[in-house]
Amino acid sequence: MPATAAARRESASLPEKTISPLMTFMFAAACGLVAANLYYGQPLAGPISQALGFTPAATGLIVTLTQIGYGLGLLLIVPLGDLVENRRLVLTLIGLSAVALIGASFASSPSLFLLASLCIGIASVAVQVLVPFAAHMAPDASRGAVVGNVMSGLLCGIMLARPAASFLSELSSWHAVYILSAGVMIGLAVILRAVLPTRIPHTKLHYGQLLSSMGHLALRTPVLQRRALYQACMFGAFSVFWTTTPLLLASPAFGLTQNGVALFALAGAAGAVASPIAGRVADRGWTKLATAFAMVLAILALLIAHASGSGSLLALATLTLSGILLDFGVQTNLVLGQRAIFALSAEHRSRLNGLYMATFFTGGALGSAIGGWAYATGGWNLASWIAVGFPVVALLIFLTERQK
Repeated sequence: MPATAAARRESASLPEKTISPLMTFMFAAACGLVAANLYYGQPLAGPISQALGFTPAATGLIVTLTQIGYGLGLLLIVPLGDLVENRRLVLTLIGLSAVALIGASFASSPSLFLLASLCIGIASVAVQVLVPFAAHMAPDASRGAVVGNVMSGLLCGIMLARPAASFLSELSSWHAVYILSAGVMIGLAVILRAVLPTRIPHTKLHYGQLLSSMGHLALRTPVLQRRALYQACMFGAFSVFWTTTPLLLASPAFGLTQNGVALFALAGAAGAVASPIAGRVADRGWTKLATAFAMVLAILALLIAHASGSGSLLALATLTLSGILLDFGVQTNLVLGQRAIFALSAEHRSRLNGLYMATFFTGGALGSAIGGWAYATGGWNLASWIAVGFPVVALLIFLTERQK
């Protein structure tokens, strides 16, 4: 997709486009803190359901509605980054996050909590407005590095949210998790209001035209199609692994407590180091080689995990290693994909990012569902084999690209 006239005008208006290390850190920290809101409910679903009187069947909705809200936001709100002033959009979404988190904390019934969960998911797409925002501020030569650094913050937020929620709820209550996060959102909004620059997109479309243009982009952009499909497979494997390993670790084979499982999850945060590395590799033009490396690494990691279900100390160590390697591969492929789609057109970055994220988020949701079913049906053996299958499919599709 060639750059449009509007994109060229935007580039011309910013002849010395730069982003400082401090500003990059601010973007990364903001993404991590906001993304964490999506995952607090997972380890707290039990205490919340007991406190508010959820039925066993409805408890899963605590996580599901947050995910549904995020998916809706990716398709309906993230594209607004190509239409409305970006700083105002980010601050509005973070403000909505704070309100929704406070609502969740003080909810007195299942229906009110689920409404708050839906709103938390919708508002959390602020992170996917921030990422292309940072990409706009970066020069072409280092755009991959900037995106990689910002995405490392997002991954840290995802991986640290669950253990942090578990530990804080043990010290106080699940209410404290949501109240504290709401306070963090308010403080973050104040800081970002002071430091974020104004960015007004040049797109002149109406909102309906903006949404309809996404269908055109999805059907007519081969790079987007491939990168989104690759990452959907990779994130599917990620979701199978992180859905089923807590079940394995809490089973009689390992017998870990909830805090022990939370400590294991901390290992996944080590994969955040992949983001800046992947960004720099993409800036050097090594995207195809790095993509193959990421997929092979994920396959290797999951094969190691498959052999680590015995419950021994060595098995725990190798399972931890596999989690780190898997996260490294998944995060590498994610940043490579974003770098590739952000290079297509400055005018369309938010819409491209929304489509990319929505596609691989669907793969992750599918992985979670299949992983839970597989573990209940065939235990770790079946679940881990299915996890291996996801990056294998991605690699096979990728090989068709290399043959062209």
